Amino acid sequence: MLMTSPLFCCITAETSCPVQQAEKALEGGATMIQLRRKLASGSELYTWTEKIQKLCRRHDAVCIVNDRVDIALAAKADGVHLGQEDLPLEAARKLLGNQRIIGVTVSTVTEAKRAERQGCSYAGLGHIFPTVSKKKSSEPVGLKRIREISAFLTVPILAIGGIGTDNVCEVISAGADGIAVISAVSEAADPVKAAAELLKTMQTCSRNP
Repeated sequence: MLMTSPLFCCITAETSCPVQQAEKALEGGATMIQLRRKLASGSELYTWTEKIQKLCRRHDAVCIVNDRVDIALAAKADGVHLGQEDLPLEAARKLLGNQRIIGVTVSTVTEAKRAERQGCSYAGLGHIFPTVSKKKSSEPVGLKRIREISAFLTVPILAIGGIGTDNVCEVISAGADGIAVISAVSEAADPVKAAAELLKTMQTCSRNP
């Protein structure tokens, strides 16, 4: 499954219906939706994934599920996003095959190298800037880490953490291939407009790693 350029991923927040969030993000131009709902049941995740996948098909976007390889398989999602403590990438790839998307969260050069070596589709690098969407025990990795990793990584880099219209061009210029956001769209007064403005700003950025 190919990811559509530009890489603009909207991750669902815990605060409202993920299907409605996905619909608004897609209307605003998101090219990837990541269903993330840590405390939901398997039944809820399956139902939401099926609905979001249908929405993504209409918008020529991709649907991935956070953590849950089983849900991605059962609901025929385009792929999964794995954290460092989730199912190992190599095991997930055996289950999903070579055509599905597997993104992996990385924060260091070592993690990025390992993820690419094991066959990830993209590296989710972060958090770049301070963020209120997730509780973090570590400091932001900053633009410098994007430059370090983009110097050798051949798979796309999807930067995440505190990214908005005011700093997205810095992120792209540093070497990121795209961005992933949560609150910048989901918590906006007008999510469709917020997504559209982010996408428009991204399209004006130049990538100069």
